[in-house]
Amino acid sequence: MSDRSTGSRAGWFPKFRPARDPARSKIGIVTDSSACLSGPWLEYPDFTVLSIPVIVDDVIHQDDPQALLMGLAMGQAVRTSRPSPGHFIHAYRQLAAARCEKIISVHMSASLSGTYESARLAAGEVDVPVTVVDSRTVALALGFAVRKMLSRRAAGAGFEELVDIARAAEDNQVFFAVPSLEQLRRGGRISALSGVLGSLLSVKPILSISAGTIQAVEKPRTFPRALARIVALARDAAETAQTDLDVGVMHFGALEEAEEISEQLKDLSDRPVVLEDLPAVLAAHTGIGVVAACIAPNYPQPAEGT
Repeated sequence: MSDRSTGSRAGWFPKFRPARDPARSKIGIVTDSSACLSGPWLEYPDFTVLSIPVIVDDVIHQDDPQALLMGLAMGQAVRTSRPSPGHFIHAYRQLAAARCEKIISVHMSASLSGTYESARLAAGEVDVPVTVVDSRTVALALGFAVRKMLSRRAAGAGFEELVDIARAAEDNQVFFAVPSLEQLRRGGRISALSGVLGSLLSVKPILSISAGTIQAVEKPRTFPRALARIVALARDAAETAQTDLDVGVMHFGALEEAEEISEQLKDLSDRPVVLEDLPAVLAAHTGIGVVAACIAPNYPQPAEGT
C-alpha cells in the first residue's frame, strides 16, 4: 500500500540521492515489518525489512493481512513469533556481501517483542559491525524514523547521525484506539495495565507507547469519542513539537474512519498524511477496527555531508 494523502494516492517520497562523499563507508539498514513501510521505501538499496511471522491456528503466515483478517473473524487462535537469530544473520551477511561496512538494525520495542533480542544475538555472530537499536516504539513511530534514516543516508549522512535518528524514534508519538481490548489481553500486551484492566474492559481506551510499553492515555466510553480524542491528542502533540512534522494514520479493517482522521489532520504538515494498513504483526494483537495516529517531529538535521 502506498503513502496516500487524503483523496489522492500520491504521496511524499524523496528522490534518491547518492552520498556526496564516495569514500564514505556504505551503511546497511535493517528493520522489521512492524514499521509500516510500503511502496518505494522498500526499494532503497542496502536496506532490509525482516518479516515478523503471524501464526493463525498453528499455520505460519508472513505479512498476510487477509489470512489474519479471516482468522480473527473466525475466532481462531492468533499469535506472533519473533524472527530467529538465523534470519538476522542471513540478512546481515547479505548486506556485508553487498559491501556494507557497518549496519544499523533498529526494531520495535523490546518490551513488546523478542525481535530486538534476536537481532542482538545475531549481531555477535557476523564479521560486519552491527549496531542494534531498541526503538522503544512501534508502527509509524518507528517507520518515520527509518524513513528519515534512509533519506538522510541517501543525502550523505554519517553513521552517528543515522544511529541518533534511530534512537530518537521513541520521541515520535502514537495514539491508538481499539473497539475491544480482547486481542491485546490474549497476547499479554497490556500486562502493564493489569491494575486498571477491569475498568478498561468496559470502555474504549486510547492507548499510546511510552517508555517502550503500552500505556492508557484516556478512557472514553464510546469508540466515536475515542476517535475524536485521538485527533485532539495528535493536534496537541503537533503544537507541542513546534517544528516540521510527519503525520501518519494507521488502521486495520477501519479504512473509512482512518480516512476521516487523515482529513482532520492534513493541515498539520506540508507533506501529505501517510495512510497505512497496520501490519499483520501488530493487527494480530490489536484486532479488527484499530485506528491510530502518529506525530513525528522532523527536527532539523546537520547539513548534508557533515
